[in-house]
Amino acid sequence: MSRAGEQGHLFMSAGRGPQECAWALAQLLRRLEADATRQHLATQRVQTVPGARQGTYRSVLLRISGDGAENFIGSWTGTLCWQAPSPYRASTGRKNWYVIARPCQVDAPRTSFAEADVDIVACRTGGPGGQHRNKTSTAVRATHRPSGIVVVVDTERQFSQNRRLALERLRQRIEHDDRAAGHAVITARWHIHDGLVRGNPTRIERPDAPTRMSLPSRE
Repeated sequence: MSRAGEQGHLFMSAGRGPQECAWALAQLLRRLEADATRQHLATQRVQTVPGARQGTYRSVLLRISGDGAENFIGSWTGTLCWQAPSPYRASTGRKNWYVIARPCQVDAPRTSFAEADVDIVACRTGGPGGQHRNKTSTAVRATHRPSGIVVVVDTERQFSQNRRLALERLRQRIEHDDRAAGHAVITARWHIHDGLVRGNPTRIERPDAPTRMSLPSRE
């Protein structure tokens, strides 16, 4: 079901294809944007990587928003084919130039941190030399409920100091995990370049037929 205010991202790549694929991507991009306009959707070129020739693209990251954006992105997902003779090599008989298009995530969600989301429990930990600490239960087990991350701190003799350290270590763990998730998003997007499979396209587009001018009748 379509929802007003939908938004998604589509990554288009010429992969490791020849210069014609970068040209084909530019043609398909314009065709996609025109299609989106007809369906009252907004498009924004978030990031572009130009090809070797002017007006061509090796890759483009698009933001598409509006009612029905998700279905629209689905209709342009997969191996896309631009069917036309090469504008650069008249000698080649090849007319099919392939581009890969995949929905992608742009930013990994950030994990918010608030002390109110942390459960602090006094506990005892074992280990050599820990008998005096264990008897007074100065160790701290801190659980961040939204992420499920748990840390245990028993390095200090006072509960308050262990509590402070536990909260700081939770923050560090959450920041580290968020950075790792962000790198994973970028890596997944660039792996799309290698996912291009030539042949069996999900969508074939061709140049528009030239407009025919009507001649005056001879009467």
